[in-house]
Amino acid sequence: MDRIRRAQDSQTFGRMLRDERRALGKSQDDVATAVGTRRQTIADMENGKNVGSHIVFAALAAMGKVVAISDARPDLETMRAMLEASDG
Repeated sequence: MDRIRRAQDSQTFGRMLRDERRALGKSQDDVATAVGTRRQTIADMENGKNVGSHIVFAALAAMGKVVAISDARPDLETMRAMLEASDG
């Protein structure tokens, strides 16, 4: 199972996107081309700047990623499941 990473602000989210893009061996140009936008837009997103949500979702799709929404304060059973998933 994939490791769960969390972001509650645009700066952290942008860093996570950059890390994932690099781990996949993709350049900002690669993602921008797949999305149909400029490289600078991808750079802006990775720097936590405001870009359209359609760009965020398209960039995630281009990297084979999705968004999952979880409670910021999960109950005990959810925390156990998250810990088990992250332990592999």
